Amino acid sequence: MTSPLASLAQSINSNIHRGNELFPSKDLKPTSLIPFGQTKKTKKNPLLFHMEKASQLVVIPSGRIGHLVSAVEMSKLLVSRHDQLYITVLIMKLPFDSKGTEAYRASLEASPVLPRVNFITLPKVPDLDKHLSSHSFRNQFIESHKTNVKNAVAELTESQSDSRPRLAGFVIDMFCTTMIDVADDFGVPTYMFFTSPAGFLGLLFNLQRIRDVYGKDVSEFKDSDTELSLPTFVNSVPGRVLPSVVLDKEGAETFLSYAKRYTETKGILVNTFKELESHALDSLSDGETPPLYPVGPNLNLMSDETQSGSEQAQQKSDILEWLDDQPPSSVVFLCFGSMGSFDEDQVREIALGLERSGLRFLWSLRQPPPKGTVVSPGDYSDLKGVLPEGFLDRTAAMGKVIGWAPQVAILAHPAVGGFVSHCGWNSTLESLWFGVPMAAWPVYAEQQLNAFELVRELGLAVAIKMDYRRDTQVVVSAEEIERGIREVMEHDSDVRKRVKEMSEKSKKALMEGGSSHSSLGHFLDQIFL
Repeated sequence: MTSPLASLAQSINSNIHRGNELFPSKDLKPTSLIPFGQTKKTKKNPLLFHMEKASQLVVIPSGRIGHLVSAVEMSKLLVSRHDQLYITVLIMKLPFDSKGTEAYRASLEASPVLPRVNFITLPKVPDLDKHLSSHSFRNQFIESHKTNVKNAVAELTESQSDSRPRLAGFVIDMFCTTMIDVADDFGVPTYMFFTSPAGFLGLLFNLQRIRDVYGKDVSEFKDSDTELSLPTFVNSVPGRVLPSVVLDKEGAETFLSYAKRYTETKGILVNTFKELESHALDSLSDGETPPLYPVGPNLNLMSDETQSGSEQAQQKSDILEWLDDQPPSSVVFLCFGSMGSFDEDQVREIALGLERSGLRFLWSLRQPPPKGTVVSPGDYSDLKGVLPEGFLDRTAAMGKVIGWAPQVAILAHPAVGGFVSHCGWNSTLESLWFGVPMAAWPVYAEQQLNAFELVRELGLAVAIKMDYRRDTQVVVSAEEIERGIREVMEHDSDVRKRVKEMSEKSKKALMEGGSSHSSLGHFLDQIFL
């Protein structure tokens, strides 16, 4: 029997293959939304639309699975909106890809997503030291692919003739700013696809301002209660919730350099939507940044099918069968992203908090990688070795502990009523899409600021510990965890009501005439000028 989620995703893909708009609706009328920093354009003559010269974009995601999936979904969306657009996605293969990433990449190579989307896996680069800091590793990894990218694009352009698409530009990941140099070599503009929220983008554009106004490097605000005034947030932002990625000197310098290069792009596609981050988006429309195109939520609703092998397919079946036996909205789901894991002390506190709550739970528990490395977490071979003695037996009737999690299918299941999340942006958008309220427990990257935005700015989540960081010795207590779980599972809470409302808005944004649908159309106008 086909699940509701699979039916929805198949419908979307079917519409794409027919060249139709995503989520067609006769009820919504076109809005007057225009991209930030742009003036309104008149609608093109549909007879001329098909006479335009075919154009090609080169899309360059970074190696992480979340960024790759988002880039692929964006590519699918773009070609579905214009029948003269072709896209080539250049894939950089990380040396420590997880099984899920390998399966996803293999699925792209084996079965093309669309006739006008092409995938090229770039040649392997020399191995890098796995003990580099995450910033140094990422920068060196991407920099080492410049020659491969240049060669791949050269082959594309050399093979062009009058009947082939012209190279119209690069669309780069937020971490791939060094590829602006390659686009410049080919004389084409660079656009950026920003896979994080507009709130975080605003922080990056204000890193230099923070130095100038407060007389401190941003890294000096770690664990500080100093309240910062940032244009993209209505409320002042405590220093202790600034993102982990900018709170060491190397990270601060790295992201400051990224932000400076963002200003060299011709436009920024952001994986958000107007109704979710209206204040942040408005604050970035001051003409000092490139034009912004909020085009989200950009989701892969079939990610569980494309990122799993036969073993994981069986695991998914077992998980969904267990959920089928649970009452509606009764299960709290705990999952902390592709890089989320905890040491044994923290695992024990989570277990105690769950057991004391008495609530039904589904817990994705991952084993940390060796210290000092940047490889992905894995699954435990023996859960009893890390959990409190007797925990699995005592909670057998109320909970299930798993390793890898088919997150999309779980969030879509009617039995799930709450999500303890690391607040990664893809996970956040998925949770909002399915109307599942979150308990915010950030771990790494920009997640602390995401948690602050969701809890304080938008009222779409409750807090467990917004300033948690995995690189500290802090252990969140069982009492804090139990409180957060109980709060997120309240059935008549204001947070749950707001999440349900935002779920509807997220879907309408992608419909014809919706805010993101219109914004994407304005971006395509730029490509086909």
